[in-house]
Amino acid sequence: MEKKVKLLIGLQDCDNRIRDAQTQKKEKPIQIEGLQRELETSEAQLKASLDELELNKRARRESERGIEELEDRIKKSNIKLNNIKSNKEYAAVLKELDDLEKEKTRTEDNLIEIMEQIETLEEKCASNKTKGENLKKNFETERDEILKELKALDAVLESLENERAEFCKAIDEGLLKKYDILRRNKEGLSISPVVKGICQACHMGIPPQKFNELIRGDTLMRCPYCSRIIYWGEDERFKRTLEKD
Repeated sequence: MEKKVKLLIGLQDCDNRIRDAQTQKKEKPIQIEGLQRELETSEAQLKASLDELELNKRARRESERGIEELEDRIKKSNIKLNNIKSNKEYAAVLKELDDLEKEKTRTEDNLIEIMEQIETLEEKCASNKTKGENLKKNFETERDEILKELKALDAVLESLENERAEFCKAIDEGLLKKYDILRRNKEGLSISPVVKGICQACHMGIPPQKFNELIRGDTLMRCPYCSRIIYWGEDERFKRTLEKD
């Protein structure tokens, strides 16, 4: 009976290690996806700031052309002013000149704002570019490391599956089926020690008569509450044999 219990404990430990390795293996691609999303977000931010910068540069060129056109119109109006003889026409051209000067001032003020915005955006683009380059290097480094870890996990899982197969060969087929059913239905915990009369899986007290039977170790027993296979966890001799294994 002791041998059966030891095999089941070993199998459960192996299954727990397989589960942990499989969990890690599932998490690794998620980590890569997270790094990829962070990089894509950075690239999108850089593109947005570059697009905004280009729009402002286009607006600056339009404003500069507008100012040139206004200066040309002002020049022409001044020439026209020198050739006018009627007071009415003179007043009209003066108003036209005043309007043109005001429009030129507004355009120049707007141009200054655009140039300041361009300066800010150029700094932002430079910062985003540096950040993106660093993130890309970081992504490539971490991705490669994660891929190495995945490869290592594959090797660990292969070894553990082989270890599990050896345990399964050594365990009675009927007992193995019971173990597998319990493992599926009891969150991976098929066998549990009983310490101070308490099942360590469900934390319920084992009835005294059952506990005495458990201490004798004549038969494989199950917890009357959670149905898991149980063994006496305070058996010092048994614990020593487990530690040796």
